[in-house]
Amino acid sequence: MAAAPSPQQRNVSAWRPRVPGVLEVFHAHFVEYAYPMHVHDVWTLLIVDDGAVRYELDRHQRGTPHDTVTLLPPHVAHNGSPATPGGFRKRVLYLDSTHLGDELIGAAVDRPDLRDPLLRLRVGQLHGALVRSGEELEAASRLALVAERLRTRLRAATDVRGPARVDPPLARRLRELLDERLVEGIALDEAARLVHAHPAHLVRAFSAAFGMPPHQYLTARRVERARRLLLDGQSPGAVAAATGFYDQAHLTRHFRKLVGVPPGRYRLDSSMDVSRP
Repeated sequence: MAAAPSPQQRNVSAWRPRVPGVLEVFHAHFVEYAYPMHVHDVWTLLIVDDGAVRYELDRHQRGTPHDTVTLLPPHVAHNGSPATPGGFRKRVLYLDSTHLGDELIGAAVDRPDLRDPLLRLRVGQLHGALVRSGEELEAASRLALVAERLRTRLRAATDVRGPARVDPPLARRLRELLDERLVEGIALDEAARLVHAHPAHLVRAFSAAFGMPPHQYLTARRVERARRLLLDGQSPGAVAAATGFYDQAHLTRHFRKLVGVPPGRYRLDSSMDVSRP
């Protein structure tokens, strides 16, 4: 019998496949690691193979048992931690807007965890194709079927819930400024002048709308960009400079907190042969 993983064990593999619409594949086994609140600008499609994850999305507690498919929408803050003693093993796809549009965000916020055996099977088959070199056509075909079923489920929910929620204009404008100044950053006083709001009011409005303060949002977006650059083969030092971090140590501190491993380890594991079972 294999020994149980130590509490600190964190195994990850990440890569970018040659499949349109898939920005990253991320497989991970975490025992005690907990994600802090963070945000992505892409869709997160998640299945759990062992254990379970508990998380908060839009201030509601959620959970991902192994028989569900979880779809986390872009621009909505969430966290995550193990819900079982042995941690969890998960497989994640980060998807751009090729197959899922922003009009479906509201429905995904309301119902992120989908109990759909056929969808769960198809997502697993998609991951199976993604880990085999030379099977890009199969993976793209399977992705098309997965996306079609997701759209069907989300549009049905949208019809029930009515119009999508609109972000408050002040918070949305600050988010746009942070996205525009992702690398160079922006001082709070300058942002407040540009949107004609008091700094304290601006922070409160942003936190209420997006579930995290502006600085935490900016850091999460920088780490997300760092992941993509690391997958491109850039060194952690170069990535730190290209994503607005003060130095490599600064990048490492926040990357480890948000991803679970330091950038050097992520880059090492991402270069491994992903065709293994």
